[in-house]
Formats: sequence, C-alpha cells, structure tokens
Amino acid sequence: MPVSLPRIWPSADGKPLPPAGTADVFRTFARDLVAGHRSWDGETARFIAAQFDQLAAEWDAHATGRDEPLHDALDRGGPFPHGACLELGSGTGLFTQLLLSVFPRVISVDLSEQMLHEAVGRSPARVRADATALPLADAQVSAVAAIDMLLFPAETVRVLAPDGVLLWINQLGEDGPLHLPAADVAAALPGNWQAVEADAGWGSWAVLRRTR
Repeated sequence: MPVSLPRIWPSADGKPLPPAGTADVFRTFARDLVAGHRSWDGETARFIAAQFDQLAAEWDAHATGRDEPLHDALDRGGPFPHGACLELGSGTGLFTQLLLSVFPRVISVDLSEQMLHEAVGRSPARVRADATALPLADAQVSAVAAIDMLLFPAETVRVLAPDGVLLWINQLGEDGPLHLPAADVAAALPGNWQAVEADAGWGSWAVLRRTR
C-alpha cells in the first residue's frame, strides 16, 4: 500500500472540472490500457498526436492545472537520484523548468510535434517519440516524470535505472481524465514498487521506487 503524507498545499476554490462524460471515457481508456484490455497501436498514436497538434497553439491559455502537485512531490518525495529525468507527455514545457530545479538534465518527450514546437525556450532537450517505444537505452534515466499522462508500465521500467523513480502527477487528482491511483500504478509496474503519495492543491502526486 502507498504511504500517504498529510496535505500541506490547500485546494483553492474554482477547481476546473472536466466534463464528466469525457473524463469518464478517458479514465476508462487509461485503466483498460494498463490492464491490457485495450491496445495502443499506430492508428491510435496518430489520432492522439493530431488532436494535440491542433490544441498546441492555445494550450497554455486553456491549461487548467497548477504546479502544486509537482512542487510538493519534488519537495517531499525525495531523495532523488542524481541523473537525467525523462519528462513524458511534456506538452508545451510548462513544468520542465521546475523539473530542472531538481534534476541536472530533463529530456522532454511528446507525441505531438506542435506541442514540442511551443516548448521552444522552455524545454532545452525535446524529442518527438511514442512513449511505448522510447529512443533510449535500457536503464538510461534516473527519473521518469509523467504529468497527466497515460501509463506504459513496461517501457517506463525499461528506461529507468535500478534506483530510478517514477513521478506520477495528476493535476486535478481523482477528477483528472487520466487519473490512476498510486496503488494501481505500483501494481501495474513490472517488479515490486513502493509509493509515497499526497494530495496537493487541486491534484495529487506519487513517487514510486523499486523495493528490494
């Protein structure tokens, strides 16, 4: 079971809730994908990339999340191994600089070329790639940061160093369209994992580590 820390970042008023029907569809997709009940293929990847390409130019203006969950994770979820951090689903780079305050190098990966274009000036190292087939060697990074991201367990674990950590961030917590509880994330990852988690602001976070 995850170790839950007390909340120290209050939840502000005005939390922007996504449409219930849409959020439910995406949460079901995210859970079915992890459970192996849905597949991820080239057609799905192209569809998702096209959707985010269209949203990229206006993404920052309509971004609903806040950075309290990531701040809290970086403050209380450590210590973190020294090394590169892989930022999956990095989007327009809204959180890259915060990750760079802890990790010496951040590699920002997104499926959308236009999202990465909007991240110029924020994300120094940008790579367009599918998170199911990352262009990295085994055990290459010290951390994987997944902020409102689908979970691809096998590939995530493949690129993590033995002492590496997964930062699992949900900006809107249980209301987020891609929310997965920390216990479900830990159960889906190959091997044995322990999570530390907390609520922060509108969202929640978990930092997961392998257990010996």
